Amino acid sequence: MDALMHRRPFRNVNEGMPVGLIPAESLLRPPSERHIDGEGTPEWAWRQWQPLWGAPLTSLDELVPEGRRAVVVAPHPDDEVLGCGGLLSLLVTRHRAGLPPDRAPAPPVELVAVTDGEASHPGSERWTPARLAVQRRHERASGLRRLGLHVPVHSLCVPDGRVTNHEDDLVLELCRRLRPDDVLLTSWRLDGHPDHEATGRACARAALLTGATLIEIPIWAWHWARPGDTAVPWHRMRRLPLNARALQDKRIALAAHRSQLLADDDRPPVLFAEAVNRLLRPFEFVLQPEAAPQ
Repeated sequence: MDALMHRRPFRNVNEGMPVGLIPAESLLRPPSERHIDGEGTPEWAWRQWQPLWGAPLTSLDELVPEGRRAVVVAPHPDDEVLGCGGLLSLLVTRHRAGLPPDRAPAPPVELVAVTDGEASHPGSERWTPARLAVQRRHERASGLRRLGLHVPVHSLCVPDGRVTNHEDDLVLELCRRLRPDDVLLTSWRLDGHPDHEATGRACARAALLTGATLIEIPIWAWHWARPGDTAVPWHRMRRLPLNARALQDKRIALAAHRSQLLADDDRPPVLFAEAVNRLLRPFEFVLQPEAAPQ
């Protein structure tokens, strides 16, 4: 979840509009307007926007039916936790149900790690790209273990910040790995971060080619979007309830990503408090697959 941010105050661009009116289709906002700067939309604004909390509920069994493999494609280390750490915890719990701990194999989950997140601290004397790559690979592995996941991690080592330049290669790599009954979980194609968007586009293309089911997850969108924002396809939004165990597992897994949570001298953390608050809710929000054309 790498980003360079500049502080700016929150202003609700939809102030005065009837927030209960959600467009049937999103009006796409150009990349230049999907800014990731400042502190973004505060969590209190999202908490007060009732249509979000009235989004249709979904369940683990609906998103990842029993017996199907979940393939998580994370643009950077920590995105798998921020986007769907609660869902992954629920998968582990479901898989272990009724089995003694020493006889419960890993659930059918694989992680495709697109980058090593080495560009999260540009210009830092402490966190050079080479040191960050090692550190963040370690943090990724630690976070997965804290979720109870001992699963294959396919590290592609795409340069951080340059996924767009390798999008076609990513599609080919995914097509080699995916099966028609897989559930592909990744960042939303319009999430705001170029790496997140390129990863989402590549996953969408690979899902179309292989028959895998695509589930997109907004991560940075909660930062730049506003309640009722017409750039977000609210009609596709679904809420996955997290029980206390899943939410706690997600918190503990996120704590493994210390390089992103701690300040770097006079620089604030990449994952500052408001960014974390927006992604540690009692629900995880996902975008259900787009309806196939008739």
